Amino acid sequence: MKVQEILNQLPYGKDFLFVDELLDVNEEFIKGTYTFSKDLNFYGSHFKDKSVTPAVILTETMAQIGLVCLGIFLLKDQLNDKNLAFAMTSNSLDFMQPVYPGEQVWVSSEKKYFRFNKLSCSVKMENVKGELISKGTISGMLLSKNHE
Repeated sequence: MKVQEILNQLPYGKDFLFVDELLDVNEEFIKGTYTFSKDLNFYGSHFKDKSVTPAVILTETMAQIGLVCLGIFLLKDQLNDKNLAFAMTSNSLDFMQPVYPGEQVWVSSEKKYFRFNKLSCSVKMENVKGELISKGTISGMLLSKNHE
């Protein structure tokens, strides 16, 4: 599966897509980047006097690159069914430093296990200087979109 095919299958709209590029992907590992544009709507309120990227957005960025993109790659044959989606189910992350508007981050993820359509990964986020921003574990699973 090509990188562009993975990006095309991401289920997010442009205002909630936190993946710019995928640099490397294989059965065990994925690495990608995202740059937090200074005009993202949450920066005006988080925080009023000194904008900083919310931890929940950093978590989402790590999940989109390190879990969902890797899950799409691993489940490439099953995800042709448009009624299936990959979703985060749990995470345990530590944050070491903030991310400010305009910063680019690099997310890398190593597969811990993948069985019964559940994927668990060791993820880390670094800035362009290679300094650690966050690290931990993110897990997710294949879900049916027809859960009504």
